[in-house]
Amino acid sequence: MRTYAIGDIHGHLDKLVDLHEVIARDMANHGPAPIVHVGDLVDRGPNCRGVIDYLSQGIAAGADWVVLKGNHDRMFTGFLRDPSWQDPGLRADLSYLHPKIGGAATLSSYGVASPGDRPLAPVHADAVAAIPAAHRDFLDNRPTWHQRGEVVFVHAGIRPGVPIAQQTEDDLVWIRKPFLEETRDHGALIVHGHTAIDRPTHYGNRVNIDSSVAYGGPLSAIVIEGRKVWDLTAKGRTLLQPNP
Repeated sequence: MRTYAIGDIHGHLDKLVDLHEVIARDMANHGPAPIVHVGDLVDRGPNCRGVIDYLSQGIAAGADWVVLKGNHDRMFTGFLRDPSWQDPGLRADLSYLHPKIGGAATLSSYGVASPGDRPLAPVHADAVAAIPAAHRDFLDNRPTWHQRGEVVFVHAGIRPGVPIAQQTEDDLVWIRKPFLEETRDHGALIVHGHTAIDRPTHYGNRVNIDSSVAYGGPLSAIVIEGRKVWDLTAKGRTLLQPNP
């Protein structure tokens, strides 16, 4: 059972399209299979609107793609509903339009003028007017996990010891330390993003595929067959060995 997965995208449509072409070439040799995107479509990057257009239109056209919800996707739609809403996973001293979060880049991609430099109320009003309801619905309706064979795909990780069906959305899109520091087997291999690192890395019980595209790194893809994992680039497959 083969599955492809792509890490956090953060508005980098050009890199996403390039990776889909890399995957298509691998499929030409190995046959078709689903592509799972582990969330964070928006914020920080240059073409967040284009990423949502591309993925939503592809799924509507019948592409075998799964797109999961990331914490940035949830913060975006939460801001549109209520600009004063504070995501429970976000530090109290931050907000959606704080430069560290990158929400202004998302609003700019929809044509909202100077979203980081104007009063909140008019920025919010302009955003609500500019952003298609279909885009909001698409993000709101994203699943938070996907299982295929021996692999579970999530955005951030899981709460160790809790069955996947009983996981909370807050953990699935935000968790870090309790998950990242857990070395025991989770039953399924967990494929996730959310925590930026240099390159896709296999930790034995999990595989992190957020290779820091939001901070100038590459966008990464992997291919999984059973529990074997390969980094997939324009040069082909490289087997990821679990870290000792």
